[in-house]
Amino acid sequence: MARPFDLVLFDLDGTLVETAPEIADAVNDTLTALGHAPVPLQQVNHWIGHGTRELLIKALAQAVDIPPEEVRASEAFGPIEADFGRHYQARCGTRSHLYPKVRESLEALRAAGVKLAVVTNKEGRYTQTVLDVHGLTPLFHRVVSGDTLLVKKPDPAAVHDCLQRFGVARERALFVGDSSIDVATARNAGIAVWALPYGYNMGEPIEACGPDRVIPDLSALTTWLTLRAGAEAA
Repeated sequence: MARPFDLVLFDLDGTLVETAPEIADAVNDTLTALGHAPVPLQQVNHWIGHGTRELLIKALAQAVDIPPEEVRASEAFGPIEADFGRHYQARCGTRSHLYPKVRESLEALRAAGVKLAVVTNKEGRYTQTVLDVHGLTPLFHRVVSGDTLLVKKPDPAAVHDCLQRFGVARERALFVGDSSIDVATARNAGIAVWALPYGYNMGEPIEACGPDRVIPDLSALTTWLTLRAGAEAA
């Protein structure tokens, strides 16, 4: 049995790594330093998806009860964002963990010759830290963070970049994520998309986003390896 995909692209937060606790820690480090009340983890879960900058904007807007646009335009935001960056860099890797079946599935796919990429809206410096801390960096052929290109998800540019870089046809590529942003990215790029139910989708069930398939964990990606081994043995 030939492999069904030649390229698999993965979201990071909520797909490969549970990162919300340490993101919440950094947000609350920032808020409490400004004299604001901390926010609960579940609220941070709902804010994850558009990158840490947008997440911080939402947290500050809620804290002072103003529209996010006002926070974004404020002269005070730059220094606050810099403080948050220091807090989050210090927190990266301290309370995150891989989801079940992640490492073994990635290792099996790479060994089978599948090209692997991360496509995340998280800024590159944080992405690299998370990947390094959890020993995932060597498993990926390409990492596209939120600031790698001029645009980010759900714009399909990162997918197009990987398709061209590895010479893979759209029908031979798969996006794996946990949110409506990931599903929209795949749809915009014209590739298949599978979704996981355990990540961050702003409080909405992932089934409502209409992925091609909802899988319990990443081991669903390696089922064909077992089938192939059985066929070869027969």
